[in-house]
Amino acid sequence: MEGNLNHLAIIVAALSTFLLGGLWYSPILFGKAWQQENKLTDEDLKQGNMAKIFGLTFVFSLIMAYNLGFFLNDPAIDATMGLLYGFLTGFGWTAMGIFIHGQFERKSTRYMLINGGYMIVALTVMGLIIGAWK
Repeated sequence: MEGNLNHLAIIVAALSTFLLGGLWYSPILFGKAWQQENKLTDEDLKQGNMAKIFGLTFVFSLIMAYNLGFFLNDPAIDATMGLLYGFLTGFGWTAMGIFIHGQFERKSTRYMLINGGYMIVALTVMGLIIGAWK
């Protein structure tokens, strides 16, 4: 395999999902709609081990970023190609996977669009960061 993985770019790409997720699932954007679709109250969201939730979320985001980094690990890949491949990964694999599961779980289209949309944008941003930061 050509190229070398830029570990710092991959870590930053993984961290970008936290920033995006904080905005995406906030009341400013889709937080209230997401809560309604999941039948969650504000009190429900305060329950659970938040350190574990955020810790595992970072681990999963890091795995996703490394996985995308391996696909983009070619010196010819630039920001534009990283953005495109990130989008295609988010749309073609991740969002469609969410839609497949959503159909069988009887989730609403709104639910699938909120979560699928997040993954499309998150992976597009990851691809941009990894592709640009050589």
